[in-house]
Amino acid sequence: MKLLTLNCHSWQEENQREKIQCLAETIKEKSYDVIALQEVSQHIDSLLCANGLKEDNFLLVLLNELKKIGVTGFEYVWDLSHIGFEVYEEGLAILSKYPILKKESFIVTKNEEINAWKTRRIVGATIEVKGKPVTFYSCHLGWWHDKEEPFTEQFDQLISYANKHDHFFLMGDFNNNAYVRNEGYDYLKGKGLIDTFDMALKKDSGDTVKGKIKGWEENKENLRIDLIVTNKQVNVKSSKVIFNGENKLVISDHFGVEIEVDLF
Repeated sequence: MKLLTLNCHSWQEENQREKIQCLAETIKEKSYDVIALQEVSQHIDSLLCANGLKEDNFLLVLLNELKKIGVTGFEYVWDLSHIGFEVYEEGLAILSKYPILKKESFIVTKNEEINAWKTRRIVGATIEVKGKPVTFYSCHLGWWHDKEEPFTEQFDQLISYANKHDHFFLMGDFNNNAYVRNEGYDYLKGKGLIDTFDMALKKDSGDTVKGKIKGWEENKENLRIDLIVTNKQVNVKSSKVIFNGENKLVISDHFGVEIEVDLF
């Protein structure tokens, strides 16, 4: 299976339409099976479509671009997390080539108001792979040092849902640098989770953020905060950073992560 996670930074990018086209073309080329997207936004004043998404929803625009180049058949989950940048309904999405057997959506923060930008929602999709159910979550969590909405409490809520499944993957922007000890990254590994980066037979640096971005305004280092982790040992053939200017064009303030994995 081929998996991709990307924080899209949607509608905050210059040449946004061209970057969506780049993402669509890459999805066609790479033939991902499951894709987790974060910051999947739509304007609060945009028109609602029959499918429940608004006409400028980043996911809907992406699906239309895929259709233009002959890629159809993706099933998806999208849900709203909070209002971002004052005018965008910011959500998360999972796309799957496999039929989705079960969809999930739940909030992991104390605050559940969509007008509170620290509200965090998770979406999930369970599919069947070689006769066995596997669940994938798209995650966008908060920061370790946030006293209002501590990372530990958010992650505890997330793992309580995930542990209801035999086999699962958490994919997304964890807002905790894997290079820093005794913070969020070590906390999630302490819950028994395995970083697919560590298991990969082939891998690069893993860096997914360089320099300052929203939420990391003082950052001067390379960060590895976008991850794909799982609760079981699997055969990971490769783990690569993508959309970093070397492996495809930069299309967001985050780079993506793609892995190829044999589940069974």
